[in-house]
Amino acid sequence: MGINDHYWMQQAYEQALKAYHLNEVPVGAVLVIDEQLVSGSYNRVITDSDPSAHAEMVALRKAAQALGNYRLTQATLYVTLEPCAMCAGAIVHARVARLVFATRDFKAGAAGSVYNLLKGYPLNHQVQIDEGILEKECAQLLHQFFKIRR
Repeated sequence: MGINDHYWMQQAYEQALKAYHLNEVPVGAVLVIDEQLVSGSYNRVITDSDPSAHAEMVALRKAAQALGNYRLTQATLYVTLEPCAMCAGAIVHARVARLVFATRDFKAGAAGSVYNLLKGYPLNHQVQIDEGILEKECAQLLHQFFKIRR
């Protein structure tokens, strides 16, 4: 794990709090290259009426637009929840070098919990995966969100 992983995951957590306050599923993401923030976002599915507006997808779009290139080969993506299949596919297509996620998603996780679309398949790109930074805090935020709504 990198020396600044805790800092960057804290930034992703701050993004998740924004989603929480908008009654969106509280997932946040930040994309970093060379220890510089390139983009950050949070789930905006309801806000944008867009089923693809997951935190990871929005952060990837913003980064690609900011850099003028969809290939994010030097990037690390920090996410508070393990990516779903849609987001994992986008991470591979964007050629993100490294994914760091806080807590596993045992219902839809596509980075090892339910299946792993980032490693082991005959894809043109493999993603380094690290996990567990701020796991308790991020899991607690999700639990609190769903407890209120169900």
